[in-house]
Amino acid sequence: MARAVRAAADNPAGAAADRDVAPGDVLDSAPGEANASPAWLESRASIDLFCDAMWLEHGLSRNTLDAYRRDLQLLAQWLAVRHEASVDRADEAMVTGYIAARSDGKATSSNRRLSVFRRYYGWAVREHRAAADPTLRIASAKQPARFPSTLSEAQVEALLGAPDVETPLGLRDRTMLELMYASGLRVSELVTLKTVEIGMNEGVVRVTGKGSKERLVPFGEVAHGWIERYLRDARPALLGARAADALFVTARGDGMTRQQFWNIIKRHAQQADIRAHLSPHTLRHAFATHLLNHGADLRVVQLLLGHSDISTTQIYTHVARERLRTLHATHHPRG
Repeated sequence: MARAVRAAADNPAGAAADRDVAPGDVLDSAPGEANASPAWLESRASIDLFCDAMWLEHGLSRNTLDAYRRDLQLLAQWLAVRHEASVDRADEAMVTGYIAARSDGKATSSNRRLSVFRRYYGWAVREHRAAADPTLRIASAKQPARFPSTLSEAQVEALLGAPDVETPLGLRDRTMLELMYASGLRVSELVTLKTVEIGMNEGVVRVTGKGSKERLVPFGEVAHGWIERYLRDARPALLGARAADALFVTARGDGMTRQQFWNIIKRHAQQADIRAHLSPHTLRHAFATHLLNHGADLRVVQLLLGHSDISTTQIYTHVARERLRTLHATHHPRG
């Protein structure tokens, strides 16, 4: 259950509606169903239906649905405590007030919440659960253009060469890094890969991405060699007598998590003395940028990355152009 406004638990049934309650003042759990306000119970039922609909109609991932649920339940708690209103009875002023009170000065956070609320109320109006969409006239906060952080080709080579491949864990790490750079997979796609999804004869990996959309991505000869070596030498040593469907496993034979892979990137980047800004998707960004730098067609990169909208892929063209400008300024005699 999402964390709820503390005052809702201290004063259930909506009695605290006229109190000055900060939306960031949250609990580890929502108020108990037996003494929660009717507004909260009504909201929770609607939010559950919405999340079910998003899963059935759009195949949204569990992580995305969890994030939607959390944002909506925090809004629901705020509305129940401050206004004794459910999410389906909220008006524009209520939603605007919540977004403003939750603002941490970051336009990205406010816009993320607003995006979730817009999607919810679009559904609620279509399903006749809400009479009107209170977000229609709420403008998104302006935010500066952000471009994905990436690494140079030399930095990627240094990162890939950091793991000690004479150990099972080091060989696993090298293989994961090689496969991500060779294929541009999302971290969630990489860590959830199953052995049956790797086509060693074809040199492709079968990926189920966002929206449960399946795509085939080639991974090249270099990554093929590392996967082959990992499957032969490292994975059996890590599994022992245990069985697992996951391609990449921990020392205990369990499947990998996104956080564990992020720790792998940070550890090996430190070993390689890479001081550039990193993110879990650094190698995915490098994959796209380096392809464009070497003349790949934008539509091909879009397909490989699994982007449904090419505008999402186009941001990498800016990164590639900036990289080319830097190279020109550094190496051209008249740069």
